[in-house]
Amino acid sequence: MSVAEVKKSAESRMTKSLETLKLNLSKIRTGRAHAGILDHVMVDYYGSPVPISQVANINLIDARTINVQPWEKKMSALVEKAIRDSDLGLNPQSMGDNIRVPMPALTEERRRELTKVARSEGEDTKIAVRNLRRDANEALKKLVKDKEASEDDERRAQDDVQKLTDRNVAEIDRLVAQKEADIMTV
Repeated sequence: MSVAEVKKSAESRMTKSLETLKLNLSKIRTGRAHAGILDHVMVDYYGSPVPISQVANINLIDARTINVQPWEKKMSALVEKAIRDSDLGLNPQSMGDNIRVPMPALTEERRRELTKVARSEGEDTKIAVRNLRRDANEALKKLVKDKEASEDDERRAQDDVQKLTDRNVAEIDRLVAQKEADIMTV
């Protein structure tokens, strides 16, 4: 492995950590309805758990109501049960073939709890990025020890990895602050 490969590996793994953070933050609900909130809810489809989006159309009726329209009539009850049993605190209502999912208004206390969850996700991602930095630095030291890279190359590469880490930590802070603002907006 070369110095360039170590840096490229660290960068790609840090990018994956950021993508995971974005996904996790998207699961934290704000006061507004959005179709993505049901993405991780699984429904039993002929013995296999599949995301609701693979068995139904999901769209917004208004800012606080999601409409779920299963493609098969017999799936309505299963979809409704899956939404109710999810940890989202939603209470779907069946209306013929459609299922309406009203988003309850968030209390001030619940908003504060959700901001803590968002901060926690951000901290976990920062820890992951710092661990990747440590792994990259150890790999660079091993290259010097094995005489595959010079100490000057190692020092420059460590500086590059540190700059990459700083950029990613700043992006994590920005994403978490943006999510907190979304949550606290009434």
